[in-house]
Amino acid sequence: MTLFQNAQFYTTVNHLRDLPATRAEVAFVGRSNAGKSSAINTLCRRTRLAYVSKTPGRTQHINFFDLGDERYLVDLPGYGYAEVPEAVRAHWIELLGRYLQTRQSLIGLLLIMDARHPLRELDIKMLDFFRSQQRPVHILLSKSDKMNRQEQQRTLASVKRAMTDYPDVSVQLFSSLKKSGCDEVEAVMARWFDESSAGEDEELCPPQPD
Repeated sequence: MTLFQNAQFYTTVNHLRDLPATRAEVAFVGRSNAGKSSAINTLCRRTRLAYVSKTPGRTQHINFFDLGDERYLVDLPGYGYAEVPEAVRAHWIELLGRYLQTRQSLIGLLLIMDARHPLRELDIKMLDFFRSQQRPVHILLSKSDKMNRQEQQRTLASVKRAMTDYPDVSVQLFSSLKKSGCDEVEAVMARWFDESSAGEDEELCPPQPD
């Protein structure tokens, strides 16, 4: 059984006060046109689990998906451009920032970037912000099918080099269209969830003195 096999929609919230109690969750975030919802649908082997809008930036809420065993996948509002009122944009920024800064059950971040345009200014700001949280980040270079193999490998190497000063950041190529890279994502997330469970067990059962 895969980590994503039984994924199902759990809840959606528009205010931090409505966040559900969870043990461990991994959040997906990225620019509004990076292919975040498509990546979630591909990983979960579903076509409409996460809403894919024809107009980037329309996801305004935090959406939770239950993976089973008290593990959750969280789809965060995309950052970047969106033709919405300034008040709505400000709410997104506050919701996203406060969630990333305060959410105790958040154990890791999947950062989606278009492989053709990686490490944009907002991507770097997101990495810098999350680095202060001392939690791991895994970068998915999405839409890699739109590049030839040489371009893919050159981009992957370039992003990895750029991440040498960022601890706990890993990088991979990903394509929702070709369904490539899914096993690697699943392995990373499964490890995070396992490490989270192990950490909780250590807290519950501290070593006894001799």
